[in-house]
Order: sequence, then C-alpha cells, then structure tokens
Amino acid sequence: MPLDPLAKRLLTMMAAAAPQARSRPSVEARRQSLAKLMQFARTDAPDVTASDGTLPGPGGELPYRLYSPASAGERAPGFVFFHGGGLVAGSIATHDRIAAALAHVTGCRLVSVDYRLAPEHEFPAAVDDAIAATEWVAREASSLGIDAERLVVGGDSAGATLAAIVCQEAAQSTGLSIVAQCLICPVLDFEETSPSREAFAEGHLIDRATIEADLADYLPEGLDAADPRISPLRATRLSGLPTAIIHTAEFDPMRDEGNAYARKLLAAGVAVEHVCHDGMVHNFHAMGAILPQAQLVLSQIGEQVRRAVEK
Repeated sequence: MPLDPLAKRLLTMMAAAAPQARSRPSVEARRQSLAKLMQFARTDAPDVTASDGTLPGPGGELPYRLYSPASAGERAPGFVFFHGGGLVAGSIATHDRIAAALAHVTGCRLVSVDYRLAPEHEFPAAVDDAIAATEWVAREASSLGIDAERLVVGGDSAGATLAAIVCQEAAQSTGLSIVAQCLICPVLDFEETSPSREAFAEGHLIDRATIEADLADYLPEGLDAADPRISPLRATRLSGLPTAIIHTAEFDPMRDEGNAYARKLLAAGVAVEHVCHDGMVHNFHAMGAILPQAQLVLSQIGEQVRRAVEK
C-alpha cells in the first residue's frame, strides 16, 4: 500500500522543519526531538491512576511509574514496559501517555522503567537494568498488586529491544514466569542493514544519521553487534520463549527485522501474533493525535495481551 496520507503529511511537516543537511544529531537534540514527537500521543485512559517509585538497579536506584487501571482489582496481570528512544533518549515522562494507554487497554498493572541511557551509560547498562527491573517486579509482585504468574514484558522501538533480550535471558537462566512479550516497532538487528533500512533511510521519521548516532553512543568500540544482547534477532536459541505479540509498520526502517523475528520465533515453535501495519511509519502507535491508526493498534494490543494472560 502507499504511505498513509496523514503519515505522509506528518513526514512533510517534519522535513520542512528539519535542517537541509542532515548530520549526526547531538544527544541533547535527540532527546528534545523525541520529547516533542511524543507530545502527539493521546491519553485515552481516564480510569488509570499512576504512582512513582524507585527500584534497586545494578548501578543504583531506578525510577519507575506504576499505572493501575480501575478494573485491575486486588491482583492483576503485570506489564513491565521499556520506553523507546534509541537507548539514548526517552523516559517515563516522555512515554507517560503511551504507558497509561497500554495499562488501560490491557487491564494490566504496568510498570514503566527509567533504565540508564547512553552515552552516560553504555552497553550493557540498559540491558542489566531491564533484567533487574523485571526480576524486581516479579519478586515484589504481591506488594504491587500484580500476579507474578501473569507477567508481560514489552516496549516500543529500542524499548522492544530490551524486552526481547529480557525474554531471551529469562528463558535461559532467571526462571521468570513471563507469559508474553509485546514488541512494538522493535529494533532487533544492528549486525546487517536490511532492505527496509535502506529503503526508508531518509525521510521516514527516524533516519540513518540518527540510528547510527544512537548505536555509536550506546555501543563501546570493539564489541560485536551480532551479540544477541545487542541484536536479539541474532539469537540462535529461541524455543521456549513466551508468546510474542509483534507490531511492525510498512514504512519503518526496522520493519524487516521485526518481521524476520516473527518468522524465526514461529520456526522455533513460539506462539506469535504479528501484524505489519500498512501505510504506517515508525512510532505510529504513539501519534494518536495525528494518526487514527494509533488508537486502533493500541486496542488490538490490548485484546492480544488480554488473551495471552488469560490462557
């Protein structure tokens, strides 16, 4: 299908406001840009309340925000959520509306985690924080009003990278009871440049210069990008992973790696619900003020997560 007209209008507006010559953005510019973009998210979660706290991380206390829908009851399924932003940008504040919306549509008590960001904290800080946060939620489930046997781990963009890694690590070592992974426009492969990364390298919300800058800030020199803790698509042991809910977008540079991960999981015997959204761009789920499809995909995710936690 062609690019959605409303998405095309958004990209045209962003191109008009951007400098003519694209160069590597500074970390501060990257963070400001994402914060502005996330203002297009909508909050359709009037029944959700939020409270802030901290949890113990390997490098110190990590802030988190707990979202509770009115329908949750005394003990509800849990959803550990990691925000996007290329592992250098984003926070529980930038993704507040999306996290609240996910809590609302899934009926889960959702814990949004402020993991450490690069370049101040390079790999594997974010991965270590994500694993530690998920383990903490499982341990403290009762006090959080969460059923530890019905735990979902998810994220969008680079947050989905962390979610996929947490699930892979948990399957091998931690023994966590994760029933589903929810990966929205996931970034899963830094080893090879896919056709979609080439086709949509410019002018499709997130460009090549930004992606390369994020990776340079996040990954110390000399590390192998094919390491599954960096590129979870490269993992070879995928059997036994939790049900995967994967949403990709037709005009997203990361489309191919998300689609490929869905295929690999299916081949490994993992239950997968995968939708590639026609005409959509990266991060479309978080632009409900502009794109009607954002609310549609969130509703769809809600239905998929509810099925997964009730099996």
